[in-house]
Amino acid sequence: MRRREAIAGVASAGVVAGAGALAVFGVPSVDELTGEDVERDPLEIETVDAPGSEAGHVLVPAADRPTFVDIFGTWCPPCIEQMPALAEAYERVGDDVLFMSVTNETVGETGSITEDELVEWWDDNGGSWTVGLDPTAELTERYLAGGYPTAAVIDPSGRVRWSDDGVKTADELVDRIEDALAARDP
Repeated sequence: MRRREAIAGVASAGVVAGAGALAVFGVPSVDELTGEDVERDPLEIETVDAPGSEAGHVLVPAADRPTFVDIFGTWCPPCIEQMPALAEAYERVGDDVLFMSVTNETVGETGSITEDELVEWWDDNGGSWTVGLDPTAELTERYLAGGYPTAAVIDPSGRVRWSDDGVKTADELVDRIEDALAARDP
């Protein structure tokens, strides 16, 4: 009888550990499970008239250069903490990539924040590059690495060259962007 109890205990521990891993890291994508290097069609992202950003649309990824995307939320303290490193990274490599931050918050009269509140948050936190909206969370679903903030470097074909969540230093961000730039140069 003790052997059954021991096996049941080990199996229960495995189930709990597996559930904990899913809770922390999320369900792995098909790409992660297969290890495939997937090309993706571009997504059209609405951009906001804010410091360093013009109202309009951009395609992610850009067709002519790598794209750096920071996925953030105005409600997210680590996202605010990340802003100075993003500003420094943008100053160092912003001309070589499409450099942008994107939120999936609903912006507008019926949204969780208004566009004026987003612009004020952007200005208050030193944003000076393109800021975009992902109200359907399609870009977020595609590139979110687990939590906020997430940074991703995507080549023009849509392949993710690097993605990670959490607060990064400017050096870490620039190194990953430069790695993606080097990978495309012959």
